[in-house]
Amino acid sequence: MSILYNGQLMSRNEAVISAFDHGFLYGMGLFETMRTYGGRPWLLEEHAKRLEEGCAMMGIRYAPNPDAMRRRIGELLQANGLSDGYIRWSVSAGEGEIGLPTGAYAAPNEIVYAKGLATDDPATRHGKILRLLKLPRSTPEGAHRTKSFHYMNNIAAKRELLESGAPAGTEGLFLNGDGRIVEGLVSNVFWLLNGKLYTPAAETGLLEGITRAYVIQMAEREGIRVEIGCYGWEEIAGADEVFLTNSIQEIVPVTRLEDASGQGGPPGGRAEGGPITSRLMRLYRAAAERNDRG
Repeated sequence: MSILYNGQLMSRNEAVISAFDHGFLYGMGLFETMRTYGGRPWLLEEHAKRLEEGCAMMGIRYAPNPDAMRRRIGELLQANGLSDGYIRWSVSAGEGEIGLPTGAYAAPNEIVYAKGLATDDPATRHGKILRLLKLPRSTPEGAHRTKSFHYMNNIAAKRELLESGAPAGTEGLFLNGDGRIVEGLVSNVFWLLNGKLYTPAAETGLLEGITRAYVIQMAEREGIRVEIGCYGWEEIAGADEVFLTNSIQEIVPVTRLEDASGQGGPPGGRAEGGPITSRLMRLYRAAAERNDRG
């Protein structure tokens, strides 16, 4: 595998990060994941903006340039023999002394990875099990949640699923300390009831996903009413349809909704995704392939 390290193409074995990098020492770093369609990164400007805002919050002096990012992603795909791929764009704080810093990080490290994507068609996409987690979602490290290197909460939740005997591929659903629905392990969550679309608000402590934002806008353009707020488990448990979003998997229907003990069933009594979910899946893929950001 070839990667980009501070703008230079190199093999994975050549790249070296200092043991004094504060991304390693203190988890001071951020990343974005995105995918390409026809070799073009989708919603790149939105990812770049979130990355820049997160770096500013962490005191990392880094200003991403979407045009340069687009060129480098093309180079990385070519170097790895990929026509399309999963892209992870990471920014680590850079080298510093042991101890908590007071100033800004002026020399961050930029590392970009690419890997292949499995063939996927929304028309034949398999649904997921969504199981309620016992472990609560950690609170954000700052004013709002960033897509940071701090992933212990997610890893502990993944282990909870495995230890509980959840089938492979099951997504976990976090509640916050107040018992409000937050998000999945690697996804944002939506549900439909009587034709109205619901999703948790940022104040619950979720990561405001790029795909989440696009889906909200897309649904509104389609005349689907959207409500963003604070909800409990009982509200999603009575939904007609449930689906998950992230930048790699797009929109994934939930075909079984379970409580923390594994008890549950298909939302709305359907063994497959519901009609509105299926409609949004098709619309999203078509927009991504056209690179139509609405």
